[in-house]
Amino acid sequence: MNSKGAFSSMDNKELEKTIIQVLDDNKFGSFGTIEAGNKPKVRYMAVFHDGLNIYLATNRKTHKVEELKDNPNACLLLGYEQGGGKDVLEIEATVAVTKDEGLRSKVWNTSLEQWFKGPDDPDYVILELSPTRIEYMGKNKEHGVWQGAAAVSK
Repeated sequence: MNSKGAFSSMDNKELEKTIIQVLDDNKFGSFGTIEAGNKPKVRYMAVFHDGLNIYLATNRKTHKVEELKDNPNACLLLGYEQGGGKDVLEIEATVAVTKDEGLRSKVWNTSLEQWFKGPDDPDYVILELSPTRIEYMGKNKEHGVWQGAAAVSK
């Protein structure tokens, strides 16, 4: 299966580097989950990442945590939020809710102090996104589709 999109000169490694750059350029994104009754719910969230590993910090008592327990499939849209670049990423992912201490420390920064007491706050959890498909649309009409190994059917 070919992971290249309409912009055929972009190979998968180049596409990954481009995607990581767009993640670097966008500190906020629109995060979508599925509510009870199969209704979509979207909210803005701060986005953290390490390569293609994407993390969102949240309170364990929020609706999104419950929604993800019922349905771990989610979408993250980046690119048009204020302060972001104008390249767009549509990220389809499965999401795990974790209280992993190493990850909580890694993601923690002072901007989270308005919601949590510190990285040891029992309500502070990380949403760990495992991308299955990322569609990149560049501001100059570049286009590519990255597919995770687990998502490739051939």
